[in-house]
Amino acid sequence: MTVLQLDQISKKFGNFQALDQVSMELKEGEIYGFIGPNGAGKSTTIRILLGMLKATEGRATLFGKDAWKDAADIHKRCAYVPGDVYVWPNLTGGEVIDVLLKMNGSYSEKKRDEWIERFQFDPKKKARSYSKGNRQKIALIAAFASEADLFILDEPTSGLDPLMEHTFQQGVREVKEAGKTVLLSSHILSEVEKLCDRVAIIRKGKIIERGTLDDLRHLTRMQMQVETRETPEGFVKLSGVHQLEEAGRQFSFQADTDHMEEIINYLNKYGVRKMESTPPTLEDLFMRHYEERSGEENNQ
Repeated sequence: MTVLQLDQISKKFGNFQALDQVSMELKEGEIYGFIGPNGAGKSTTIRILLGMLKATEGRATLFGKDAWKDAADIHKRCAYVPGDVYVWPNLTGGEVIDVLLKMNGSYSEKKRDEWIERFQFDPKKKARSYSKGNRQKIALIAAFASEADLFILDEPTSGLDPLMEHTFQQGVREVKEAGKTVLLSSHILSEVEKLCDRVAIIRKGKIIERGTLDDLRHLTRMQMQVETRETPEGFVKLSGVHQLEEAGRQFSFQADTDHMEEIINYLNKYGVRKMESTPPTLEDLFMRHYEERSGEENNQ
């Protein structure tokens, strides 16, 4: 079942093209990563989904309803965590959580208390005294304690320490196990890599790649460490070999996955004593895409 769909969404602010024909589809029960640097268009996309902005072109639907026209109904089934949480300064943290939960609709007091404990949050302090990390905890506790069907998380771990990031990741996995859907917008690639089923990369308002992590890893290179008995001749000229560094008969290089068999067969002629390969991370993929796209634009 499709929970969220963007169909050729564009957004202009005057002459500035913030989004250019962005399309996306989230299925029930999946965690979808939406990645890109600051200014790429992630938050603009999310504001359109939440009915805070109206798209210049295209259509956005959540639960089959129009994101702009039916925003009030949609919000009853959504939990939203922004990257910078603002709270009522004169309320306590616990009171702010309760307000957010009541605005969102149905929730569980037991789950609220459980998440307060798991995030090691003191709900009795005035909200004005909280650090950025504690303000993030308020929004995360309210989200995880809700009965939402769709969780829209925009840089949700901003300000959290590593232990609390781990607690957040556990929460997202539990949401998925409960059959709920998550849109996770982030520039923290390790976070997306650990959690997401599928990923879309946005650059300058355009989706430049999408797919599962395995799908996208086919587009990048393996990091190889090799030691041979004899020195390979002409190895640097071999197709698919990049960024070669040599130290005697030890070699470090990047290898295109579609040339891997050819590279290994070539090295075997010189007696492979040791070979280690490291699969590309999402960060490797991300940086390579940006470098290639920038190079294409500069050559135009």
